[in-house]
Amino acid sequence: MGLPIGTVILIIVAILIFFGVLHRVLDRMRLTDRAALAIIVAMAAGTFVDFTLLRTPVTVRVNVGGGIIPVIVAVWLIGTADETHEKARAIMSAIVTGAVVWGLSKVLSPEEQWMRVTPMLIYGIAAGIIAALAGRSRRAAFVGGLGGIVLADIFHWIELAVMRIPGTVFFGGAGAFDAAVISSILAVGLVEVVGEAREKAVKPRGGGSDENAGQ
Repeated sequence: MGLPIGTVILIIVAILIFFGVLHRVLDRMRLTDRAALAIIVAMAAGTFVDFTLLRTPVTVRVNVGGGIIPVIVAVWLIGTADETHEKARAIMSAIVTGAVVWGLSKVLSPEEQWMRVTPMLIYGIAAGIIAALAGRSRRAAFVGGLGGIVLADIFHWIELAVMRIPGTVFFGGAGAFDAAVISSILAVGLVEVVGEAREKAVKPRGGGSDENAGQ
């Protein structure tokens, strides 16, 4: 059986970081290469560890790599952001992204015959786009993409608890790890592309770089 797509993406990103290809992006996120690699290793290793948090009335399971590590990283990135408005954008990006993914889960069903791809792939792509639009800065977009998937599961947990519907919530599992990786990487990539385009558009007019694009 092949590696999950999320793990494959993390391996590719780790290689790019090792060879210094992503140094500029990480620098703008105020992340060192070592810190980024530590996050990747922790997420990848954590996928092999999961445990049951609650058994009743709703069974809640947690995967360390896809559930706990993303929360720790998101909280750390928010806490270490320099400006209050960037912290607010990061939190709002995660909330909006989580709400959109939760909404999509009400529409998309893996049992539908017309589904050609797993809904988690769609969730990841949608979350990445929403996180980029809501976050605007690289750090806020990354938090939105990473934390939004976890929040979507929290919203699902709340829904089951409030409506007293038996069910299972698996934080970071059942494809959520792949979705979190896809969304966070895609969100940063989109903001990076837009930021570079803005800088190139401003430079001919003698301007500097856009403030938000540089974060």
